[in-house]
Amino acid sequence: MTRSTPAPTSTAGRNYLASAVVGALNTANARKPLERTGRAGVLAFFPGWITSELPLHTMAWQGLATAVWIRKGALRSKAGWTGLGLTAASWAGLLQIWKQSTEAGEVFDQALREGLGDELDAGESPMAPDEAVELTRRRIASGPLTRWRKRYVKDGNLSYGDAGRRNQLDIWKRPDLPAGAKAPVLIQVHGGAWVIGNKNQQAMPLMAHMADRGWVCVSINYRLSPRATWPDHIVDVKRAIAWVKANIDQYGGDPDYVAITGGSAGGHLSSLAALSANEPAFQPGFEQADTSVVAAVPFYGVYDWTNRDGTGRADMEDMLARIVLKSKLADARDVWNQASTMSWVGPDAPPFFVIHGSNDTLVPVEQARSFVAMLRAESKNPVAYAELPGAQHAFEIFDSPRTLFTASAVHRFLEAIRVRDGHEDHTPD
Repeated sequence: MTRSTPAPTSTAGRNYLASAVVGALNTANARKPLERTGRAGVLAFFPGWITSELPLHTMAWQGLATAVWIRKGALRSKAGWTGLGLTAASWAGLLQIWKQSTEAGEVFDQALREGLGDELDAGESPMAPDEAVELTRRRIASGPLTRWRKRYVKDGNLSYGDAGRRNQLDIWKRPDLPAGAKAPVLIQVHGGAWVIGNKNQQAMPLMAHMADRGWVCVSINYRLSPRATWPDHIVDVKRAIAWVKANIDQYGGDPDYVAITGGSAGGHLSSLAALSANEPAFQPGFEQADTSVVAAVPFYGVYDWTNRDGTGRADMEDMLARIVLKSKLADARDVWNQASTMSWVGPDAPPFFVIHGSNDTLVPVEQARSFVAMLRAESKNPVAYAELPGAQHAFEIFDSPRTLFTASAVHRFLEAIRVRDGHEDHTPD
């Protein structure tokens, strides 16, 4: 007795069902990570990250796949119809993700009101924004493909130290920034677990937003492990701050108004730099340079390498010991403590705006909450905190609604601090 060959339409239905299952699981993971800890949490990051910031793009891709399978006859079988039902459920989930991302503005409004109070309304944009940048639908459609660097970076790969490419920086500014301007300055420190990454990969929507409104932004490279050993990373960040203060006036920036931001490892380095101003241990050979900043805006940062309160990743210690510090916590606790942002919290901390996503599977949001609580208990300056529902790690890399709201909120915060500190409009007549 010969075995019958399955009909092509049945095969198409099963294949479509398998595809729909993967799509639905991906959507579910974006709405609520399937796992937040350990290696599984790391694996959950990438698909959740892409989908949670680009849900409409994901719908379009799933829609294209559905059309292809239907054309192949998938709906001539029960499996195909089951797949279509799963896809419909996935689309409903993606629409909910989209809706949640469009509500980020309300989260930021509340965070800024809580952190700044009446000072929030004092901020004002130094320069009117370029209307061409406000093409929100086109920006969202382009996703990660907008070529911001080409528009704003004319002075790139400038050297601030002697470590070659790892000691280079780019200056972002509007092409029509008036000659003689003293624009406020924002330094951007990239992430990448202290081992990967560069100045051309992160925070480009934020820097474009700030540059378009009259700020000068500086994105920096720094030495990376395993070639570099801590504290090389923070020494480079400090050296870059010193370079900016000594040279940024040549590019239209105000050396007396320098803020700092960064994400992930960059969130760690930027927050540590902000709290450890002029610390000689982090400034070998340039101890007398001023490395203070007026404000810090860390994104999804790691604020403690010792995991003192249990809010960090339990599996991070081994990586830091082997690759970054090259010493064990038990053998060099003083070095690990000195490298932890939480160790530097005090009354003289500059204004902080801490931003983190509730769905972050690489850096637990609980550590951001703990860091903010410490700052608010000690600092004499404003501390704002925005916890974004549904946001993954590195959420602001794409031109998504959440990213657009984020850039606007960072600008509002920094402008309010600038005006509070008595800095007048920097645009020359």
